[in-house]
Order: sequence, then structure tokens, then C-alpha cells
Amino acid sequence: MIIFLGLLAGFVLLLAGGEFLVRGAAALALRLGLSNLVVGIIIVGFGTSVPELVASIQAALAGAPGIAMGNVVGSNIANILLILGVGAVIYPIVCSDAAIFRDGFFMIFTAALLGVACYSGVLSLTWGLIFIAILVTYMGFLLYSDRRNNGKKAAGPDDDLPTPSKSIWLDILFVACGTAAVLFGGKLLVDNAIIVAKSFEVSDEVVGLTLVAIGTSLPELATSIIAAMRKHSDIALGNVLGSNIYNVLGIAGITAVISPIPVSDEMLKVDIPVMIGVSLLLFFLAVVVKRFGKRVGFAFLAGYVAFIYAVVA
Repeated sequence: MIIFLGLLAGFVLLLAGGEFLVRGAAALALRLGLSNLVVGIIIVGFGTSVPELVASIQAALAGAPGIAMGNVVGSNIANILLILGVGAVIYPIVCSDAAIFRDGFFMIFTAALLGVACYSGVLSLTWGLIFIAILVTYMGFLLYSDRRNNGKKAAGPDDDLPTPSKSIWLDILFVACGTAAVLFGGKLLVDNAIIVAKSFEVSDEVVGLTLVAIGTSLPELATSIIAAMRKHSDIALGNVLGSNIYNVLGIAGITAVISPIPVSDEMLKVDIPVMIGVSLLLFFLAVVVKRFGKRVGFAFLAGYVAFIYAVVA
């Protein structure tokens, strides 16, 4: 019961802290005059991956790097099969050519690059630095594209972005409290996840692929559900594409710089190929079908249930 409460408290602090942190940071960015596109893609889109980042770093520092790698791979699989699956069941996902050919192709590239980087059995410091450099270049490209378009927004309406509060000090307080909450929540989550792994005699990677990955993907799930209910499926898709890119380049990259991540044969031969496979499947559907609804959504959900069963069985 104590372990369960610790996990629950960790999840709650991560999710609530991530929400406060993203809203405060986005509001401050808007106060500084950044465009809706920059705030939506870089701060809100990547900001929803804060729980994964904190959990992975905490896992590396706690001597459980398997949780970190499992979290990255498991979150990317959950983002496509679980989150887009739920979104498609609520409202059909409509894929714009601009988003899928820029961000979708780049998502596949990063997924494949992770497989190459882990081929030696460890994600090294060198690869971590390469990932971070690619991420910085990618974000620079987004900023350049935004300026070239004179700051015009390329995503949903203004009401999908956080709005500044009446006081800048309140926005700063949101950032400070959110940061503290995610740091403490991440430690609680990882510490109790390690206990679960030892209690059930499963590997850290399995815990990362399932328990930690699902829990830290809840912000993306909430964002996509809200976007689908508002019939803004482009936001749901863009949220998943941006999150998957950041998970590989940002989370895996930063974690590898802190501590090289060993990669098991099972992860290399099964889980990473599954991540690449579902990324290719999403790209294929987006290019060929361009719009998918409940049938594909339920198929995605069934595929995710099958994946989780295969991992824990």
C-alpha cells in the first residue's frame, strides 16, 4: 500500500507540476512576444514531455538506466497507439501534408537513429551529445520557419494556448512551483518503480516500458483528448509528433550525457523495432489515408494492449 501511494503521489506531482510549469512558461513566453507557433510547438508541445525527462534523469541518477530507456521507447509507442488511438475514437485524425512531411518524417528519422545509436548495446555520451545537437538544430529550424512566416501561427486557435495571468509574478510562481513538483514527483515515482521491479522480479526496462511510460504519457493523453473533443485533431497529431521527437533527442540525449544507458538485447531486437514500426505505420496512414477514425483508433488500442501483454507476459 505504501509503494502504491508513493507511485500515485509521484504521478500526481509529475502531472500537476508539469501542467503548472508548462502554463507558466508559455505565459511568460507570450509576454516576451514569442509567436503562437513557437509557444505551441516548442514550449507546450515539448513541455508535455517534462515528466518523461525528469523521470528518466532521476532513474539514471538512481542507478536504474533501464527505466530511462524503457520510458523513452515505451512513451513513444504509447503516444502513437494509446494516445492517438483514443483521440481517433473520439474524433477522426486529419493529417496535414505540411505537418506529416516535416515532423512525421523527422519522427521516423529520430526513431531509426535511436536504433543505430543503441546497436553497440549502450547509448553513449557521444550519441547523447549528437542527439542534443540535432534537437537544438531542429528547434532553430522551427524558429527560422516562424520568422520567415512573419510569426503567423500554424496550429490551432488562440484558446488552445495558455494565456498570461493578471500578474507576471503569478506566472513565475507557476514555473517555480511546477519545477519543484516535477522534481520531487520524479524522485518518488522512480524510487517506488525500482521497488516494484525488485518485488516482482522484472527488469527495470519492463517497468519503464509499462508503468513509467504510461504514467508520464498522461499529459499528452489529456492534451489529445481535449483537442479531439474540440475537433482540433491537428493539435492532437502535432502534439504526438513533437513529443516523440523530443523523447528521443531530448530525453534520451540528456540522460545519456548524465549517465550512459545500457540497452538489453530484448530492447534492441523487439521494443525499439516496434517503436520504429508504429512510427512508420502512422506515417503511412497519414500520407495514404490522410484521415482515420474509430476503426483505426480501436485497432491502435488493441495493438497497444497486445504490446503491453507481450512485455509483461
